[in-house]
Amino acid sequence: TAITLLFSIYQVKPSPFCVLDEVDAPLDDVSLRRFLKVVRNFSETIQFILVTHNKVTMEASDNIYGVTMTDEGVSRLISVRFEKEKSETAIEVN
Repeated sequence: TAITLLFSIYQVKPSPFCVLDEVDAPLDDVSLRRFLKVVRNFSETIQFILVTHNKVTMEASDNIYGVTMTDEGVSRLISVRFEKEKSETAIEVN
């Protein structure tokens, strides 16, 4: 419900970016796909930074940044940029 309010505000007054921390975690598959469709639509005007562990959300993203520990106490940044066809990025809602 809070995310719905946030998206409603963004329809009236968009922000340049939005940071969301694991908001997709409690969503079932249908709700997750709806959420991703809304994010994709808003991403034309708003840059989203999503913190997630959800593989479906990661697959729908354009870029992924991760932090891994190569040695004890040593962190390493990993980045992956996806080059997708427009047809591949479409998210369907059943």
